[in-house]
Amino acid sequence: MSQSSQLVATLKRTLKQHGKTYRDVAQHLELSEASVKRMFSEKSFTLQRLDHICELMEIELSDLVQQMRSSHQARLSSLTLEQEQEIASDLLLLLITVCVLQRWSMAEMLEYYQIDSHQCLLKLARLDQLKLIELQPNNRIKLRIAPNFTWLKSGPIQRFFKRHIESEFFHSHFDHQNEKLIVLNGMLSHSSHQVFQRKMERLAEDFEQLNNEDANLPIAERHGTTLVLAARRWDYGLFKPLRKKG
Repeated sequence: MSQSSQLVATLKRTLKQHGKTYRDVAQHLELSEASVKRMFSEKSFTLQRLDHICELMEIELSDLVQQMRSSHQARLSSLTLEQEQEIASDLLLLLITVCVLQRWSMAEMLEYYQIDSHQCLLKLARLDQLKLIELQPNNRIKLRIAPNFTWLKSGPIQRFFKRHIESEFFHSHFDHQNEKLIVLNGMLSHSSHQVFQRKMERLAEDFEQLNNEDANLPIAERHGTTLVLAARRWDYGLFKPLRKKG
C-alpha cells in the first residue's frame, strides 16, 4: 500500500476513534458530505485540508503521520512458512482465518457454520498467538495485519487455494449481476508491464479499502467476494503447433 493510502486509512481510523463522521468533516471544511466522501475515496487531499481535519480532532498533522508509522510497524505483513503450513493443514483453522480476514465476528462464524464454540475459541486463540489477531474481552476480534499483508508467494496458502479452489472458482459463466470476467490479450513492452502492475496494485488497495469500510455492516448485507488479478508474459499454447520452427 502506498504511503498516501496508508495516511488516508490512518486518518479514517483516527476520525472514528475521535467519534467524528464525514458529516462532521464536511461541516468543518464547509463542504458537502458528498464532496468529502469523494475526497476520501479518491485520496485527494491538499495539505491545508489535512491540517484542517487534524484541527477538528485537535491533533497535529505530524501526530497523524506518527500514528501511521507506528501502526504500520506494529502490524504483521506476512506469516512464516511454518505458520502458513500449520494453517493450510488444518481446515477449521483455515476457515476461521479466512473469516477473520473478512472481518467476521465469532458470533457470525458460529451462526453461519457448524462450528463448536469451544473449538472456534481455541482456533482464535491460536491466531492470537500467531499475532494475526488480538482476541479481546467478550471474544471480540481485532486484526493485527498491516495494510500490505500478503500470503507467501507460492507458499502453502496460495498452493492450497490453487489446488482446491481454482477449478471451482472458474466454473462459472460470470454472467450474474455480481460477477465479472475480463480476458484481454495484447503485446506490452517491459515498461508498460510495470505500469500496468502498479495499476493492479492500486486496484487491490481499493478492494481492501472497500472491504474495511463495509466491515461494520451486518453480515446479511455483505457477501463473500473473491478478486483475482493476474498478468504475465504468455501466449496461447493452443497456437504453439502453428508457430514456425527455428
